[in-house]
Amino acid sequence: MCHSDESRPPAPPRQGAVGAAGDLRLTAPDGASFLAYEAHPAEPSTRGIVILPDIRGLHEYYKQLAERFAEAGFHAVAFDWFGRTADTDDRAEGFDWQTHIPQTTQPGIAADVAACVDKLRGDGAESVFTVGFCFGGRNSFRQAADQPGLAGAIGFYGSVDNVGPVADQVQAPILMLLAGDDQSIRPESFDGLIASVTARGIDVERQVYDGAPHSFFDRSFADHRAACADAWDRILAFTDRHAA
Repeated sequence: MCHSDESRPPAPPRQGAVGAAGDLRLTAPDGASFLAYEAHPAEPSTRGIVILPDIRGLHEYYKQLAERFAEAGFHAVAFDWFGRTADTDDRAEGFDWQTHIPQTTQPGIAADVAACVDKLRGDGAESVFTVGFCFGGRNSFRQAADQPGLAGAIGFYGSVDNVGPVADQVQAPILMLLAGDDQSIRPESFDGLIASVTARGIDVERQVYDGAPHSFFDRSFADHRAACADAWDRILAFTDRHAA
């Protein structure tokens, strides 16, 4: 499991007011309906971000993260993985995600992200990014190949597994935020992807936080406040650099 019910995202360094926020349902191009959560900045913005959660789906951490991105000036949509298979929207720690994760597919995830992108564009976002965590991190990287016109893909503690096989199809810049003390993901496993993508002139940034554990982006992790602050700074610099 990645973030727990008690996890809460750290605040961004720039904090404006949040406007509208709340649950909604979206429909993917293949007709699937799924739960999402939207949050918008009070001031007009042309930037949007799709939040891809961890293996548990859309639980409270990611709803609050959408609001933190709204504070930072983004229209944000966080979505749930399991609209095609689960008969409940409850994603508390008792949810049986182990049954549903193997039933997700790359086409289904891409379709759900596309619906989120369309929603954000309808809200005024001209530059849309993705950001994901763990299972969502590796799928966020994959959207750099799967989503036409994506401004950039950001991933926390995600593996190279999903994007590596389609490295030659990556069109969007990528920001990798990796935990140095993550036992399951080796930073050097991204070397081939980085070489392939940067050879085509596409920006790839890899940052490894030495000593940080998987799921370090949590305001309760006092020992990793500097890593959290640096991650926010890199996200904002990356999105500033690649926004239209």
